[in-house]
Amino acid sequence: MQPTAPHNPLTADDGRGLIRVLDLFAGAGGLTAGFHSASPRFRTVRAVEMDLAAAASYAATFGDEVVYAGSIQDWLANEAVPEVDVVVGGPPCQGFSTLGKQDVNDERNLLWRQYAETIRRAKPKYFVVENVAAFAKSSQFADFQSATSRGGILEEYDFRHAVLNAADFGAFQARKRAVVIGFHRDLLFPGFPTPTHLKAHRTVEEAFDGISWTPTETELPARTLDFGGRTFSGSYRPAELHLDREYRQISLDRFAAIPPGGNRFNLPDELLAPCWRKHKSGSGDVMGRLHWDRPSVTIRTEFFKPEKGRYLHPQADRAITHYEAAVLQGFPDDHKFVGSKTAIARQIGNAVPIPLGAAIGMVLAARLE
Repeated sequence: MQPTAPHNPLTADDGRGLIRVLDLFAGAGGLTAGFHSASPRFRTVRAVEMDLAAAASYAATFGDEVVYAGSIQDWLANEAVPEVDVVVGGPPCQGFSTLGKQDVNDERNLLWRQYAETIRRAKPKYFVVENVAAFAKSSQFADFQSATSRGGILEEYDFRHAVLNAADFGAFQARKRAVVIGFHRDLLFPGFPTPTHLKAHRTVEEAFDGISWTPTETELPARTLDFGGRTFSGSYRPAELHLDREYRQISLDRFAAIPPGGNRFNLPDELLAPCWRKHKSGSGDVMGRLHWDRPSVTIRTEFFKPEKGRYLHPQADRAITHYEAAVLQGFPDDHKFVGSKTAIARQIGNAVPIPLGAAIGMVLAARLE
């Protein structure tokens, strides 16, 4: 079965002219979804994504003809880069993330060069780079600054950067991201979006309203589609991803012992893992329950593992489901996901929260009137 494209609001022209967008490192389309919700004038003309499952999710949601399923290096070598109004993307950040061991020589850190080359060829009015907050302190960020100086590959452009918290823009999640907004030197800097929820963050309770505490299924519905020469599970709407896991009894006992707002430090000695007995300090988010009255913590790619962070349901004795994680990210009900449960979790966790993408999109749409 081939992926089909649902109604795409960006194919409609409201009379003011379409805003052509190129989406790099597009993932499952979180940033595109945000821009699409910001204005019906945005139209993504090409999306580049090398992870085939993520590319299939993008194709199922926004149209198969939009997606180049391959590396940005291959795309630059094999296709003519279209001229667009806006280039957006989030180059992989694993090499300089504050999580885990940092490696400044990680080849993924060098993908900014392909991003810059794309800007040079696409000649956009504006470009957007989003990444982990640590990006602004990396050598890659300094290289990007050099590229926009006199004699650099992007000397016709300038940019500003800020660290934005998605919760300040209506996301159900506190997630800080470095956002770079670049602009052609013939144009004015469009500004960063103004927070709309600075003192009124939306909460997990709002996000989970109407979602059952007791998922009845553990496996994805039996459904497949072919994409890029492979067969994948899917596609699935977010609500079809409300799946529980089959936990060991020790895990269930631990969950039951953790009170609302609690974490591993609330566990009695007999339920502690050996490593927790040795380490009485460290993150209070491990085996932590989300708080009903706050935004969630950052949704990462392994949110289905409570030992990875504060990913327990506020009261139910389980980790949050893929559906709940997608809701916390702001994915709309008609978004489509393709792949295994692990692959879909990666797509959800790597996405830009949709309300943050929408806020950036609205700033650019207003400037491009």
